[in-house]
Amino acid sequence: MVKILLLTFTFSATIAYAVDPKYPVNTIPASLKENVDVVIRNEEYTFKIISKSKAIYTVKSAYTIFNDRGKRYAMAVVGYDKLTKIIDFNATAYDAAGKQIKKLKNSEFYDQSAFDGFSLYSDNRIKVANLAQGFYPYTVEFEYELEFKYLFFIPGYVPLYSEKTSLEKASYTIIYPKDLEPRYKTQNVTTPMIKTQLADGWESIAWSFKNLMPVKFEPHGPLKEELVTKITAAPGIFSYEGYEGNMNTWNTFGHWINSLNKGRDILPVETIQKIKELTANLKTTEERTEAVYTYMQNKTRYVSIQLGIGGHQPFEAQVVDKTGYGDCKALSNYTVAMLAAAGVKANYVLVKAGQDEPDMVIDFPSSQFNHVVVAVPNKSDTIWLECTSQTNPFGYMGTFTGNRKALMITESGAAIVKTPVYTQEHNVQTRLAEVTIDDAGNAIASVRTNYQGLQYENGGLCFVVNSGIDDQKKWIQHNTDIPAFDITNFSIANNKNKIPSAQVKTNLILKRLATVSGKRMFITPNLMNRMSYIPEKNDNRKSIIANRVAYTHADTIIYKLPETVYPEFTPEPIKIKSRFGEYESTYQLEQGRLIYIRKLKMNKGEFPADTYNEFIDFHKNINKADNAKVVFVNKT
Repeated sequence: MVKILLLTFTFSATIAYAVDPKYPVNTIPASLKENVDVVIRNEEYTFKIISKSKAIYTVKSAYTIFNDRGKRYAMAVVGYDKLTKIIDFNATAYDAAGKQIKKLKNSEFYDQSAFDGFSLYSDNRIKVANLAQGFYPYTVEFEYELEFKYLFFIPGYVPLYSEKTSLEKASYTIIYPKDLEPRYKTQNVTTPMIKTQLADGWESIAWSFKNLMPVKFEPHGPLKEELVTKITAAPGIFSYEGYEGNMNTWNTFGHWINSLNKGRDILPVETIQKIKELTANLKTTEERTEAVYTYMQNKTRYVSIQLGIGGHQPFEAQVVDKTGYGDCKALSNYTVAMLAAAGVKANYVLVKAGQDEPDMVIDFPSSQFNHVVVAVPNKSDTIWLECTSQTNPFGYMGTFTGNRKALMITESGAAIVKTPVYTQEHNVQTRLAEVTIDDAGNAIASVRTNYQGLQYENGGLCFVVNSGIDDQKKWIQHNTDIPAFDITNFSIANNKNKIPSAQVKTNLILKRLATVSGKRMFITPNLMNRMSYIPEKNDNRKSIIANRVAYTHADTIIYKLPETVYPEFTPEPIKIKSRFGEYESTYQLEQGRLIYIRKLKMNKGEFPADTYNEFIDFHKNINKADNAKVVFVNKT
């Protein structure tokens, strides 16, 4: 009887203390495991608004990792500062069967300053959990909770952002008091939003996602951010370190920015006098603006400020004047103040900067910006100033801030404006080369190339023009598309206009430029601007074709030929015309010279997905034309 009771107790205890497997790999639907690096097993994002100056953000996530390409999911990085507190952070790993194999201790989390190399003032820190294992598959689970001491932004949610990643289950929830109901905007979301009335005057809105297959981003398509499923949220009213604001309209948001900037445009009397003297004899707004801009560039340097409200509020103009440094906010505010001293009205402008950043969403007022520039109204035109660079050409926005909508802060609030667009006529690369070839096919060349507009940024040329000789030579070596060459001398001239340009002159020794076979010499006249890229084939193209930049290339290559050769074959002139652009190449033979002229115009725009084969053919035809050869015969 005692044995029976003991066995019963032992059996019961085993049941009580057994741990069910967690996230076993064999429970993942087969379709979600096919050709993926990672399966998102679960993501639960919950944002709870406590007040207009406090919120709690809770994240629970689990990822099954199948190979090295998915290893980045084994690490969680959580940022914090004096306004964002980590309340809890847990990290656990499981094997393929769902058995726990690792749970990080507090001492195993890596805590460090989020140093970016250029922030002078920053209290940003990160806490890192790394659960990478030496085998596959395995699953990692992260749970953390943050307390925000402000309500300026609400983290959004994107279920899938990377290719070869599928999702089993996820949810995104915002909980709030009725009087602090947030706003939201969805993109490509097919699941319904569920709104729930909770106790004591609270409400929630939530979305759930299940069994999502991997996304695929096709080349030459829209930006990822424009294609993914996405939920964006923002507060209506909020408070940030005592600065209360309203984000329901761009105008009210502009009022909040004005409240941050108020009283920070005061300059020392000496500086005001200096600016007045500097601009006293200048008659036009543009002349006075350029003089102030040049003065600012010579006096200041950029540093990042990421300290509490300092991430949104500029340093006082007099502080920048004294120290000579500031971030984009401080330097822009300083420039606006100095322009005012010169009698020029200027505006502080918020913009989402970056070459591949999506445009601001104008129908959803929210904190969408990462940069500040200055706009100077000038009759029917506007002068734009990038204030963080000591070398940027006056009035040039380029790929960093050009061709996008921005929020100009005005006395009455704010207005949506458009930064400069750089057209096919602006973005021009012209080249003239004179090449002398000997009987063995070797050559010497004198090349002069002018890069204008956005072409001025090719390969970082806009930075190299202000660098030393070694960096300039490296740029030429990396950006000269000729198989074998030596540089005998070179020069780079910088023209800092509103539409800037750089002229690169090189003298080159070209080894075996022409191919000699028996009595024949083969020359590919397109010296250094051949289209080598052909888009990959896709018979089931889904997304539109998005060409984001229009440009023009014009090449004239003059070959001085050996007296011993005469032409045997010359390609016919070629003209290619397409919705994507135009191409033309011609060949002229005269007095022992071959003159090759090539012109390519690439159009900007969005084109239907069903024109993708035409897009491929356009590139193929140009590639073929660019590689055409002229054949000469040695008459000796």
